[in-house]
Amino acid sequence: MSAFPIDRSLRVFVAGHRGMVGSAIVRRLIEAGFSDIVTRSSNQLDLRDRTNVFAFFEQEQPEVVFLAAAKVGGILANDTYPADFLSDNLRIQLNVMDAAHEFGAERLVFLGSSCIYPKFAEQPISEDALMTGTLEPTNDAYAVAKIAGIQQVKAMRKQHGRRWISVMPSNLYGPGDNYDPVGSHVLPALIRRFIEARDAGQAQITNWGTGSPLREFLFVEDLADACVFLLENYDSSEHINVGSGEDLSIKDLAAIIAEEVGFTGETLWDDSKPDGTPRKLLDVSKINDLGWRATTGLREGIRESIRDFESRRAELTKM
Repeated sequence: MSAFPIDRSLRVFVAGHRGMVGSAIVRRLIEAGFSDIVTRSSNQLDLRDRTNVFAFFEQEQPEVVFLAAAKVGGILANDTYPADFLSDNLRIQLNVMDAAHEFGAERLVFLGSSCIYPKFAEQPISEDALMTGTLEPTNDAYAVAKIAGIQQVKAMRKQHGRRWISVMPSNLYGPGDNYDPVGSHVLPALIRRFIEARDAGQAQITNWGTGSPLREFLFVEDLADACVFLLENYDSSEHINVGSGEDLSIKDLAAIIAEEVGFTGETLWDDSKPDGTPRKLLDVSKINDLGWRATTGLREGIRESIRDFESRRAELTKM
């Protein structure tokens, strides 16, 4: 039984529904019986445009909002375009949350990122580690934007009594991921790199960094399930971590992906490239205590991601 059950007939707006996270949330909402889901593509509604966002909320009057829209990318993209990551994400968050408040959305789920935590946070990282140390410099602009989103949720709750929450997932992957060679995160980037190396008959492949950093990965369908679960079972101004509770080195991740795609060549590492944060494992005891746990194993999720890339390959390899 949910602590705060939601009427399935309420109008729900999923911001960013074409992205990996937003599309998974839409699928989960439909599975859960929600019957009035509103979406807009970025071509239909630029969430950075305040006037248009307010006009959309006035017209559609959503009562529940999932804020999954964001400008995202891997180390290279974040480090190369920090101003874009800061500006775009701040504008998206401010516009959507201000409009949601203005037009009476009582429930909102804000999606953040585990990069909000200090680079050398004690592991596993608990929610109270926020703003206790220096951020990882390669993505600090994005992290600051997400921290601002958490603070805005807190401010809306304190000043206006909105029952909004903030969810901080670990590294995500799965169907709908971004496999762009420049802008993607590590897991999808490795999938594309190993598949292309396999098909080209390459004898070796070189990956960024040393391969030593430890990372936790969460299948996007598990995150979507957690978001709907938290909507009905969590009501606090404090953000909450969502993760698998397990991590592994990038080198071990690469070995799994190479095996799953059938790449038999040699894997080399370019230690002149940045590693990023040495370890990032979330403490997920809070959400576990509420009764939720991730259910998708890493190999199972990687196989789903490989199938996703292969099914979209003709489109993706045009990038």
